[in-house]
Amino acid sequence: MERMTAEKRVEELRNLLNQYNYEYHVLDRPSVPDAEYDQLMRELTQIEEQFHDLITTDSPTQRVGGEVLSAFEKVEHRIPMLSLGNAFNEADLRDFDRRVKQAVGEEVEYVCELKIDGLAISLRYENGLFIQGATRGDGTIGEDITTNLKTIRSIPLRLKQEFSIEVRGEAYMPKKSFEKLNLTKEENGEEPFANPRNAAAGSLRQLDSRIAASRNLDTFLYAIGDFSETGVSTHSDGLDLLENLGFKVNKEREKCANIDEVLQYVQKWVEKRPNLPYEIDGIVIKVNSLDQQKELGFTAKSPRWAIAYKFPAEEVVTKLLDIELSVGRTGVITPTAILEPVRVAGTKVQRASLHNEDLIREKDIKLGDYVVIKKAGDIIPEVVNVLVERRTGEEQEFLMPSHCPECNSDLVRLEGEVALRCINPKCPAQIREGLIHFVSRNAMNIDGLGEKVISQLFSHQLIHDVADIYHLQKDQLLELERMGEKSVNNLLAAIQQSKSNSLEKLLFGLGIRHVGAKAAKTLAQQFGNMDVLISATRDELTSIQDIGEKMADSIVAYFENEEARQLIDELKQAGLNMSYNGPMPVQAESMTSVLAGKTVVLTGKLEQLNRNEAKEKLEALGANVTGSVSKKTDLVIAGADAGSKLAKANELGIEVWDEEKMLEEFNR
Repeated sequence: MERMTAEKRVEELRNLLNQYNYEYHVLDRPSVPDAEYDQLMRELTQIEEQFHDLITTDSPTQRVGGEVLSAFEKVEHRIPMLSLGNAFNEADLRDFDRRVKQAVGEEVEYVCELKIDGLAISLRYENGLFIQGATRGDGTIGEDITTNLKTIRSIPLRLKQEFSIEVRGEAYMPKKSFEKLNLTKEENGEEPFANPRNAAAGSLRQLDSRIAASRNLDTFLYAIGDFSETGVSTHSDGLDLLENLGFKVNKEREKCANIDEVLQYVQKWVEKRPNLPYEIDGIVIKVNSLDQQKELGFTAKSPRWAIAYKFPAEEVVTKLLDIELSVGRTGVITPTAILEPVRVAGTKVQRASLHNEDLIREKDIKLGDYVVIKKAGDIIPEVVNVLVERRTGEEQEFLMPSHCPECNSDLVRLEGEVALRCINPKCPAQIREGLIHFVSRNAMNIDGLGEKVISQLFSHQLIHDVADIYHLQKDQLLELERMGEKSVNNLLAAIQQSKSNSLEKLLFGLGIRHVGAKAAKTLAQQFGNMDVLISATRDELTSIQDIGEKMADSIVAYFENEEARQLIDELKQAGLNMSYNGPMPVQAESMTSVLAGKTVVLTGKLEQLNRNEAKEKLEALGANVTGSVSKKTDLVIAGADAGSKLAKANELGIEVWDEEKMLEEFNR
């Protein structure tokens, strides 16, 4: 085949295949038999094999990558992917409606959408070409899973228009795909997935995109990251735009003129939910007007213009066979109900937390009882109540032990607490749980060092405390189950990388009682390094906002402990960073800046700083940096090629700076 002919035929084949793919996977209206689609795909593959330079990233042949990734890169979301507040009943929804109307001072139209039970994703397109896809992560930082998202046929590799846009949605596993996958796993003697959500998340976190491709995932898109460049004025118009660009958008959405219509929509889907070919776990209600959304704004965690109604938990009856005890990292003894297996909210349940001895007594739970269980928030199984009328007289009273089930030390109940606690610092269960906490995502975040690997290392006596993690050798790790050379190399690299974590990660990982992730960051920012913090007095600690007396006492007691100081010395010798290296909070002196308290919007391309660097510096001077221009905006900083945001600022008479003036303020 001549090159000119090949170029023309490649273009024809790609257009045909993209159209057929869209009809099949987005519209659910296939126009050609599978055999014809497959024949065209083979022809395109053959031409691209002959003319390698004709292969492009958006070719239908490039949906499945050939290389296996070693790890996922981190991605910072340009606009945070915030979570939604929850409503659980009619009163919650009416309260949401009251708050919204009170804030905007007028009637409000809502859009209701099904809340798909999957994995939140963000997709970026430049000039119509799909360039990056990421997980939500913690809302600010996600993981780059572009190669896996390309395998999902309902995600277009090229849009129908040359739009540059960031969109958000949900990747999910249809019920049929989930059943088929679990059947295959069971036939292979593997542990089945608990539910479609876990299956979707697990599939998209495979380093080999061929595995993700085999899982038959799907998507629904439900939002645009930044509406300001789109020209639309309502959320519903934005969803229509997504459809016109070639995205799959859920058809069951509905505009509601008032909260009564919202409640009717909710009730309809409470009843129709089981008939859907995919799992949903609620209804999302959003204010339709984008101007009203901007006026309502955000809290620290969620938008004020949206809420998620969570379906009532399904309740089922089963038999309580036994009560098992576990020891947490702080020594708390937690009882867990062992149940006759039963399906609840789509998954098999065999265990449910009983929290503490007082709850067992309060609910009069006995061994052998028939109990009602549900999943709180459709996630965590819990015992609701006992069916006393079904008792036969053979049920047995459960008595909490007086000694730790792991180390046989005396159990104590501290003043003011309901939990029994083992206070032996050498208790193996507490040490193991502490190790698991140390390597967790919000602490040292060591990829590949999960609960199972930690348990193996601990049982093989390769680690006794967290410092031992930093002395693990390759030959030791290779002896563990399911740890090949590649996995071991990746794990050792992750351990090495964790040494440079900022101080707050280490502080949280140490598991100091009452010190959560937020308090750890506050302490790291205020004291700067570990040595200064260790020397801090109780009065110095309580003088800090958010550090109360109980936490201060716990911190002082921890650092007075000789074993704790020895552990920190060992971590220092292993090369761990002992200083805070994150952004500093706004200090009193920064309030002298003209930017202090101002709402600022960045737009256009900056030459000397990237967007995140500029944002950090602005916030350090007390500014509140937002993503859209409104009447509440005080200042717009415009770089090169600034577009509609600059135009709107001029229209509203908002002050505009260029990058040079911003840098002058930074250098004052």
